[in-house]
Amino acid sequence: MPAFTKLQKVVLSLGAFSGAAIYYINQSEDRTALASWTTNYIPSVEWDNNWDRRSPHNLVHPKKLNNSAHSENEINKQLEMKKPKATRHIILIRHGQYNTDGETDKERVLTDLGRMQALSTGERLKELGFPFTDMVKSTMSRAQETGTLISKALPSVPVENSDLLREGAPVPPEPPIGDWKPEPHFFTDGARIEAAFREYFYRASHSQDENSYTILVCHANVIRYFVCRALQFPAEGWLRISLNHGSITWMSITPSGRVILRCLGDTGHMSPAMITSR
Repeated sequence: MPAFTKLQKVVLSLGAFSGAAIYYINQSEDRTALASWTTNYIPSVEWDNNWDRRSPHNLVHPKKLNNSAHSENEINKQLEMKKPKATRHIILIRHGQYNTDGETDKERVLTDLGRMQALSTGERLKELGFPFTDMVKSTMSRAQETGTLISKALPSVPVENSDLLREGAPVPPEPPIGDWKPEPHFFTDGARIEAAFREYFYRASHSQDENSYTILVCHANVIRYFVCRALQFPAEGWLRISLNHGSITWMSITPSGRVILRCLGDTGHMSPAMITSR
């Protein structure tokens, strides 16, 4: 095998270095393309931008998007017309403390403390000064009573009721906690609570001009599931979150479909003696 001169060795070394450098740059460009806001980072889980199936591309007929006769300007105009302009704010309120010894829902009414908690939360919502659009209450007694007491502070806010928001077990928690439950328990409750999520969590319509503020008065399990689903966290982690009675959880859905958790289980408006969770 012929020996290489010093010059040849230098040339070969430079060639190997430049090849490695080009390979590294190409790889870096590929990674950067996946996360353009930084370099050399690939997210472990990517955000599903079309989680609510209301992305503008989903609202324009595919024939219009794929029709070669339409110019790029025409297609962009169609997409622009479907883009939301407003933010939807969802204010989730857990009911006040209630009589856990009641055998039926009608007997599981608020305690004296629970009524104080609901009134305090109503005053807090009033102080925030948001132009609340509507209030939707679970049809269970403790949520109905909580919503009614909150309405004393917000008498002009329209009120509706929904069976979808009733308490239940959304999915088997991970890690497993509590008493064993048969699978049908999660199968039926989970489908209903997921239906409630799809009913109330979505980006604004392109026809909505102003930001909206919806109050949902419901239950801890329902709220915890909503938070996990909206943030695209594993839904099985819902039981890792703790919520106090009468607490305020505030989520915002921006026009782009991104979701922001602004506060979780806030009870700072109550005195320490009023705060309970069980």
